[in-house]
Amino acid sequence: MPFNTALTRQLGIRVPVVQGGMQWVGYAELASAVSNAGGLGILTALTQPSPDDLRKEIRRCRTMTKNPFAVNLTLLPALVPPDYHGYAQAIIDEGIRIVETAGNSPGPVIKQLKAANCTILHKCTTIRHAQSAIKLGVDFLSIDGFECAGHVGESDITNFILLSRARQSLAVPFIASGGFADGQGLAAALSLGAEGINMGTRFMCTVEAPIHPKIKDTIVGAQETDTELVLRRWKNTSRLFKNEVAVKAVEVERASTTGKFEEVAPYVSGKRGREVFINGDSNYGVWTAGQVIGLIHDIPTCETLLQRIENEAEETIARTSALMTSSQTHPLVPSEQPSGKVEPHMNNPQAEIWGVGKSKL
Repeated sequence: MPFNTALTRQLGIRVPVVQGGMQWVGYAELASAVSNAGGLGILTALTQPSPDDLRKEIRRCRTMTKNPFAVNLTLLPALVPPDYHGYAQAIIDEGIRIVETAGNSPGPVIKQLKAANCTILHKCTTIRHAQSAIKLGVDFLSIDGFECAGHVGESDITNFILLSRARQSLAVPFIASGGFADGQGLAAALSLGAEGINMGTRFMCTVEAPIHPKIKDTIVGAQETDTELVLRRWKNTSRLFKNEVAVKAVEVERASTTGKFEEVAPYVSGKRGREVFINGDSNYGVWTAGQVIGLIHDIPTCETLLQRIENEAEETIARTSALMTSSQTHPLVPSEQPSGKVEPHMNNPQAEIWGVGKSKL
């Protein structure tokens, strides 16, 4: 039986797994493959140079999948900001009704998208920001733990605490983002109250990801310690793959006596980072990767990966449910152990959501 969570129901997907928006990675090839495999694929709007180019990419993705897919629109500080409203209008005009938003001051764009009846998944790194997003009318919150790739925020709260805080205090359903790569992680996220998971780095390391094979091999060979936090001095902390350029950027950042961003800017060039995915030289520029790289050991197709995640999650949920027994049959002492088979405890309030107890996943 398929998963039955708020995320699968509202988005019309089979597996509660979202492929997060990733700059220079979120093209039609990857988004369509994830959606065809039962998850939610996402195009990255700002990977396209203009709103018109985004329109073309949306249309191209539609020729590759008949399943739902979304678009990510991230609002970040810039001397010359992109045409965010133009990108949002392109999303609306092309009939996309699921949008992942992130970044600073998203209110006007979210209002524009909600007026077109879009479902909004908004990424947050703190509960405070999540509560602000709820006031804007978002439908789901993507709770991004400190383990994640890219912009990690400044509070350094890991997902084990952050997700539980979300469960305790948020009135809007949420998904877990940062540190997820397998079905055991999905089962854990559901146990902590999430409706699904968001994966970025794991999807970079799939057959369909449009990046150089050598970068995928680099991820497979990496450990969880192979990331670096850069730009903390300017409260724009980003988790990057720990290569020669990222290490040098941190050295310059810490040694600077002026604190001028211009000193570190050449080392964190987005243009050079883009070239990494094209030329396969992992040291050519900076590129984002989460601590989850330590959990990635192969390069499967998206279909194989999501089927594996489904199976692992089902096995994990069944195994953990079977650890519970009813109070009447709990063995207080060996001599009091009742004869016969002990049935698993099925009074878990999440059991019906997962399909455990009443039916298989």
